[in-house]
Amino acid sequence: MKKLVLEFSTQLQEGLIIGKGHRFVTPVSEFSNVVVTGLGGSGIGGSIVQNYVFDKLNVPFIVNKDYSLPSFVNKNSLVIVCSYSGNTEETLEALNQAIKVKATIVCITSGGKVAEIAKKKGFDCILVPAGMPPRSCLGYSLIQILYTLNHFTLIDNKFEKEMTAAVKEMKAKEKDTQKKAKAIAKKILGKLPIIYSASTYEGVAIRFRQQLNENSKMLCWHGAIPEMNHNELVGWRDDAKDKVVIILRNDDDYVRVQTRMEINKKVFKKHTPNIIEIFSEGKSYWEKAMYLIHITDWISVILADLRELDATEVKVIDFLKGSLAKS
Repeated sequence: MKKLVLEFSTQLQEGLIIGKGHRFVTPVSEFSNVVVTGLGGSGIGGSIVQNYVFDKLNVPFIVNKDYSLPSFVNKNSLVIVCSYSGNTEETLEALNQAIKVKATIVCITSGGKVAEIAKKKGFDCILVPAGMPPRSCLGYSLIQILYTLNHFTLIDNKFEKEMTAAVKEMKAKEKDTQKKAKAIAKKILGKLPIIYSASTYEGVAIRFRQQLNENSKMLCWHGAIPEMNHNELVGWRDDAKDKVVIILRNDDDYVRVQTRMEINKKVFKKHTPNIIEIFSEGKSYWEKAMYLIHITDWISVILADLRELDATEVKVIDFLKGSLAKS
C-alpha cells in the first residue's frame, strides 16, 4: 500500500492521459440531472467531484451509494457508473435500473460485469488499470468523472491544468509530505480520530475517514462545518482525552466557516488537548484537495505500520462478500 500511495502523483498523470485519450461514442446532449453511482473506493471520487461542481453545474449532481437509484432518474439523466472491479453488486443493480429507465450511461471500471454490459449495450466505458485495491485507484476514477462531465459540456477543462499543477507540487514536496504525515500519525496513535472540514471539502474528509477505516483498521468519524455546529458540537460535553480532533483547513474556506473553526477549537480544548490542524497547500481547488488526500493517505498507511497491521488486508469485507454470495 505504501508503494501505491507513493505513486499517487504518477497515477494522476496516467488518469489524465486515459481521460484525454478516451473517444466518447455518446453524443453531447442536455441533462436534467447527473448521478454518480458507486461505493467505497470506487464511489469516493464522486463525493469529491460533487464538492468541486457545487457552484459550477446548473443541474443537480447526486452521488448514489445504494442498490437503488433515485426515482427522478429517467431518460433525461446522465448516470456515471463507477465500479473498479466491475462486479460490485449494489452498483450492478443501479446500472440495470439506469438501463430500464433509458438514462444516458457512462461506465468507469477496470473490467468485470460492468465492462461486459457496457460493451453489449454500446455504452461509453472508460477502462482503468486493474489489479489494485479500489481505494488506491482514486487518481484514475476521479479524473474520468471530470472528463465525462467535460465531454457533455457540464464543466470546462480547467481541471486539467489544476491537476497537472497538483502533480508537480506533489512530486516536489513528497519527502516533506511524508515527514509531516509521520509526525501526525504518531499523535493519532492510540486515540479515536474525529475529522472535521469545511463542507466544501467534505469529500476529502470522507476519504480520510475511509482510509483510516481500511488502511489503519480504526474506527473514526467525520463532520462538516457549519452543519456540525447545529448538532454535534453539543455532544462535546464529557472528557475526551482518548480522542483526537483533526481539522482539514484551506485558506479559501469561507470566512465565516474559518471563524467557526476557531471558536470550535476553544470548545474542543475544554475536553481534549489533542487537536491537529492540517492546512492544504496550493492555489487551486484541485491542488489543495490532492495535497490533503495525499498527506492523509500517508497518515493512514503509517498508522497501519505503527499498529503493526497490514494496510492492504480487508478480510472482514471479503467475509461479508463471501457470506452474501451464499445467501
